[in-house]
Amino acid sequence: MNSALVMIFAFLLLSLYLGVQARKGKDMNLEQWTVGGRGFGTVFVFLLMAGEIYTTFTFLGGSGWAYGKGGPTFYIIAYGCLAYVLSYCMLPKVWKYAKEHRLMSQSDFFARKYNSPMLGVFVALVGVVALIPYLVLQLKGLGIIVSQASYGTIPPTAVIWIGVLAVTVYVMISGIHGSAWTAVVKDIMILAVAVFLGIYLPFHYYGGIQPMFEAVEQAKPGFLTLPDKGMSISWFISTVLLTALGFYMWPHTFGSIYSAKSANVFRKNAIVLPIYQLVLLFVFFVGFAAILQVPGLEGSDADLALLKLSVQTFDPWVVGLIGAAGLLTAMVPGSMILMTASTLLAKNVYQVIVPSATDEQVAKLAKYLVPIIALVSLYFTFRGGDTIVALLLMGYSLVTQLFPSFVLSLTKQNFVTKQGAFAGILAGVATVAYINLSGSSVGTMFPSLLQAVQDLNVGIVALIVNTVVTVVVSWIPFGPVTVKEGKRAM
Repeated sequence: MNSALVMIFAFLLLSLYLGVQARKGKDMNLEQWTVGGRGFGTVFVFLLMAGEIYTTFTFLGGSGWAYGKGGPTFYIIAYGCLAYVLSYCMLPKVWKYAKEHRLMSQSDFFARKYNSPMLGVFVALVGVVALIPYLVLQLKGLGIIVSQASYGTIPPTAVIWIGVLAVTVYVMISGIHGSAWTAVVKDIMILAVAVFLGIYLPFHYYGGIQPMFEAVEQAKPGFLTLPDKGMSISWFISTVLLTALGFYMWPHTFGSIYSAKSANVFRKNAIVLPIYQLVLLFVFFVGFAAILQVPGLEGSDADLALLKLSVQTFDPWVVGLIGAAGLLTAMVPGSMILMTASTLLAKNVYQVIVPSATDEQVAKLAKYLVPIIALVSLYFTFRGGDTIVALLLMGYSLVTQLFPSFVLSLTKQNFVTKQGAFAGILAGVATVAYINLSGSSVGTMFPSLLQAVQDLNVGIVALIVNTVVTVVVSWIPFGPVTVKEGKRAM
């Protein structure tokens, strides 16, 4: 067994140990398991949200897109900063409402705001469907990272099975507490590794960051700018908008809001997180550095750029540390996704269908659903699939469909009805599904439009359809109107 593999498995065991130990001294009811008893301070909430934001995508997707796409990659830095600006105003309101009504999931929020348990069921199902490709993304990344960092000693399939088993165990035992403690190690690791690689590799191979960009531009003129067609300026703007609006619509990110002990936690995080976003810039530098040093990676193989360049450059023990950091970037968000999806199905689907179910029964069901959801995700993982970023963008297109009804629910006089919210989300999700299944784009659907319009991210089209349907249906009188909690309820 090589030193890289020893290092990786040492951190795997450490994460498992921390995840299991996090349960100690706590009565692990559903509230503790899902939202940590609403007692996390600024640091833990920061680590949880960073753990969900900086995932295998940070390691593989960011460097892979820098390697394969060039200039369009910088959208990844832009959307996070915009989302943090929105969070300063939005998240404290969500937290206060959730605390007042003892909410435990994103679906609870919609069901309560619109006085409709069935809308909550629908939102829960949309959330689970969106979370599956996100979990698949983590598992694919996990297999790639460990297999490459171990010099092929262990195949990706075995890695994924081992990782899923470890995450499933500590999620069932400790819930969000296990994720939070594992996130502590993960964030220290990823910060150190990403910054080191982003500085060392450009200087090692090119003599600096500017000479690296000059060499890439000379070899591939125009690669570092936005193209005139395809991923053009309009694509960039629409993609940044889509992902910024959908940033906190992921069910596991939304649910982590409830774990804070005060609303001020989010204002502090909104100040610090944009700085932490710069970690991605160092990952991009690695991808750009790999262009001339590891040529020939096509399609989804571009996601291997960071690891292949690292293996080519460093001793095995250093590669092991890089692989260990990558391992943790998959396990932390993967654990949150598993916990959130199981909670949504148990509390917001099963308990609505079977209202006689007790909280204790729902808590047990949520834990039993964790391995089932893990197995479903494994099935889709082994079926193959798209690149890391493509999977992420598909999930974003789905969860962003919740944004119009969500943001309007925060207003004092919300005109949206439960019928309007349901119809709008359904129309948006149906549009996303059609576009993805048919492989369409705005350009293929409307070839006579201006190029700038053709290049729009298709998720924006779905969001526009969603908003129009939400407004129109909300204006249709379905029956007597009553005003409750600053909104119109049917």
